[in-house]
Amino acid sequence: MPQEGLSMRKVKEVLRLRFDLGLRQDQIARSCSIAQATVHRYLERATAAGLNWPLPEDCDDRRLNELLFPSRPICPSHQLRAGVDFAEIYRQLKGHKHVTLQLLWEEYRETQPDGYGYSRFCELYQKWHRDHSVVMRQEHRPGEKMFVDWAGPTVPIYDHHTSDITPASLFVAVLGASTYTFAQATLSQDLPNWVACHIATFEYFNGTTKLIVPDNPRTGVDRACRYEPDLNRTYHEMSLHYGVAIMPARPYKPRDKAKVENAVLLTERWILAALRHHRFFTLAELNQAIGQLLEKLNQRPFRKREGTRASLFVEVDRPALQPLPAERYVIASWKTVRANIDYHVEVDRHYYSVPYQLAGQQMEARFTATTVEIFHLGKRVASHRRSSAAYQHTVVREHMPKSHQAHLEWTPSRLIHWAETAVGESTAQLVRTILESRPHPEMGYRACLGIMRLGKTYTNPRLEAASQRALQLQACSYQSLKSILKRGLDRQTTLALEPDRPGPKHENIRGAHYYDPPTTLLQ
Repeated sequence: MPQEGLSMRKVKEVLRLRFDLGLRQDQIARSCSIAQATVHRYLERATAAGLNWPLPEDCDDRRLNELLFPSRPICPSHQLRAGVDFAEIYRQLKGHKHVTLQLLWEEYRETQPDGYGYSRFCELYQKWHRDHSVVMRQEHRPGEKMFVDWAGPTVPIYDHHTSDITPASLFVAVLGASTYTFAQATLSQDLPNWVACHIATFEYFNGTTKLIVPDNPRTGVDRACRYEPDLNRTYHEMSLHYGVAIMPARPYKPRDKAKVENAVLLTERWILAALRHHRFFTLAELNQAIGQLLEKLNQRPFRKREGTRASLFVEVDRPALQPLPAERYVIASWKTVRANIDYHVEVDRHYYSVPYQLAGQQMEARFTATTVEIFHLGKRVASHRRSSAAYQHTVVREHMPKSHQAHLEWTPSRLIHWAETAVGESTAQLVRTILESRPHPEMGYRACLGIMRLGKTYTNPRLEAASQRALQLQACSYQSLKSILKRGLDRQTTLALEPDRPGPKHENIRGAHYYDPPTTLLQ
């Protein structure tokens, strides 16, 4: 049964691709990197639960898990007899050296006791293999797929002052139906440049396709796998913003990305080769030259058919593209965080508050250049302006417990003003002395708030008298003031000081006159 977190994101993506984009189950399986049977099961359970897309606002990950996967499993009214997935049989034989048809048949009969016998099983598999050994020509529907990849060669960019060389990479994107091509140079192949190139591509095409087919780059795919590649969270979020699905090509399967392989070859021949004698000093200068050659490439006539990539794009792909959203996607990074006991999480050496009830809980932080958002179970629980101050705290009042909020309300000036107006000058002086005696005024807040509570217990006149006595005794602390009130010493009008008495007489006791200057020195 799927658990909260990553699996619930997979379920949400399945529902979005099915009910929002209308993709087939096999396309959804490839985009989400899960088995087609799993997609079918998710959709079946969603239909039974009456779910659609978008999900209700109150349907967080935990609620979605309860709706789709209740504690008691959903039993179908009748059991269907499953066939043999010969494609999976073929993948098992090719992917594992020692796996045989005999072993796969025995595993099949464990789940299907009334299934095919071994000889019939082998006969059907051989027939399936013959029928699927012929390469099928891919037909690309208008506006359906966009293929993306990095070109192999790089372009040197020279520094004006030091002549150091920075290699610039070339991003290439091509539409499946019209082969309309886009190219752009970047200083690196990192995630921000990868996502920024996709955004530039969408804006160049003035629309988006339903599917994006990348070649399992490390920037876009966290774990490249033939069957279950994991998409980078930022890359996936970008696809959600533009309403597209990402379906990575299978590793070592060039037929899955033949379009972009051909487009990369063309850009290397007609763009990179044409720029081999040019010397570039800025990235903007390089991209300007690439843009001019790119227009020539898209306007070049086809050799075996009429028209150009540009004319075919206008005729076929452009009408089928999805419109761009109202706002451009803002690149964001994700990080798994855990709230400390002080209900703060750390993002880039700064601490941001979350609701105190989430202390100790694991959450996800999404941060851009200007904002930081914290999510728990797929629901946003905090939002802050991003700060560059290292090891400082950003706190929202509503995230604090009531006791901490009350503490935050007080400042040194407000505490002193309360003492002057509500009690008296002696109490104000006592509060001022306590705050000034601490290395930081905040360290004296607790004592001053305790003095306020003493006024409620013993009345303000008694508190003022006790403060006056504490100042005379230089006993400026909460505990001393509490002791004076508790023992009733505040009711005494004057301090009972002991009278001066002569000390004992002894030849070794000099007395105070010993330190008087000699009279000869004064003359």
